[in-house]
Amino acid sequence: MALLEISSLGKSIGKAEILQGINLKAERGEILGLIGPTGSGKTTLLRLVNLLDEPSSGSILFDGREVSGRPERELLAARRRMAMVFQKPVMFKASVEENVSYGLRMRGRVDAMGGRERIKEALAAVGLSGYESRDANTLSGGETQRIALARALILQPDLLLLDEPTANLDPGSAASIDSLLRNLAGSRTAVILATHNMQQCRKLARRVAVLQEGRLVAMGKSEEITLPW
Repeated sequence: MALLEISSLGKSIGKAEILQGINLKAERGEILGLIGPTGSGKTTLLRLVNLLDEPSSGSILFDGREVSGRPERELLAARRRMAMVFQKPVMFKASVEENVSYGLRMRGRVDAMGGRERIKEALAAVGLSGYESRDANTLSGGETQRIALARALILQPDLLLLDEPTANLDPGSAASIDSLLRNLAGSRTAVILATHNMQQCRKLARRVAVLQEGRLVAMGKSEEITLPW
């Protein structure tokens, strides 16, 4: 059974159809590439999967249970098993340590010693060891992106949603993040990587879904996909 199964998913705002008839599955341990040009609906789809927005039609099954259109308590329970990194993440006005541990604290999963060790491990994983006491609002764009990824990884989510995670990074930092994501392949976590970079998809993703103008126009093995634009 797929961890995530999307059926006939659609999203409209007024008369504008943002997404139409999306059918998609993601398995545990899989990195699924979601590629499309700006405005194709990638971010909208991630927000629907993350249960931040309500679909206009269709259904979302997470770990075998319907989660779209459910009461807020059930949505929150499902959302706590997911993590999302936005293209332009926002930091709280606090230290890096407080930002990274925020999700753990909200879930009541942090303690004095174990929590600090996990924070160190998460920061080391994104190449920012020793940043715990830094003011998060003084970081560069690339550092902010990596802190946001650490904030997601520390939760050990079942589903990790990434919206252009290396778009603001220099080549060295981007390569480090790609290496980190590659290590997630085969783990318990399913990853959906939204990007416009086909080269990145071919490096990281076993399968690629292609979005164009709100429709899923192709799906297949990353090495076999040819972009229609």
